[in-house]
Amino acid sequence: MPGIRVREGEPFEKALRRFTKTCEKVGIMSEIRKHQHFEKPSAKRKRKLNAAKRKNQKRLQQERY
Repeated sequence: MPGIRVREGEPFEKALRRFTKTCEKVGIMSEIRKHQHFEKPSAKRKRKLNAAKRKNQKRLQQERY
């Protein structure tokens, strides 16, 4: 579990924002979203395939320029 130190005179909202960004970097939030509901194996494969296609298209687009 990531942690942050609250600086002297730092507002709570700013510290909370830093904490949530740290959690996102570590990948906790995506892991929580993944486990909120069951995903069928076929849906998981389809999602991963679509992500790979998007990544490949982005890579090809960057190579063109």
